[in-house]
Amino acid sequence: MAYEFKASRRIQFADTDMAGIVHFANFFRFMEETEHEFYRSLGFAGHFSGPRGTLGWPRLSARCDYRKPLRFEDVVEIHLLVRAKEEKSLLLDFIFRKQSRDGLQVVAAGALKVVCVRVCEETGRMSSIPIPPEISARIEAAPSRMLESP
Repeated sequence: MAYEFKASRRIQFADTDMAGIVHFANFFRFMEETEHEFYRSLGFAGHFSGPRGTLGWPRLSARCDYRKPLRFEDVVEIHLLVRAKEEKSLLLDFIFRKQSRDGLQVVAAGALKVVCVRVCEETGRMSSIPIPPEISARIEAAPSRMLESP
């Protein structure tokens, strides 16, 4: 069972704003990309069709707190931790660290609360459902010692 995942990416020019730093909204895109890589590492997609219909993980809440800027060509590590796993939802923490002369430096921290849903084929309406057992069995909450503020 997994409770963490790490991804890294190099900041592209298109990620930056007129001040030359990563635009705040891109941190949410980076969190979503890391979330989907986490799911793929466990053998399933973040949005997929299966025997139970089309399943997905819409957001119930999202936040990001910024500490230091990221700039073009910086390499950032994005560390996902499963803070909580409930019957129908996951609370995911994200810690952004960039490589510096002194090692990894925390530049931002964020969180997503996502809920498992089934999408009705006929109407497109979503209904929350318990996380399917084959997915739930692969995910667990991180130990509390790992969830301290960065």
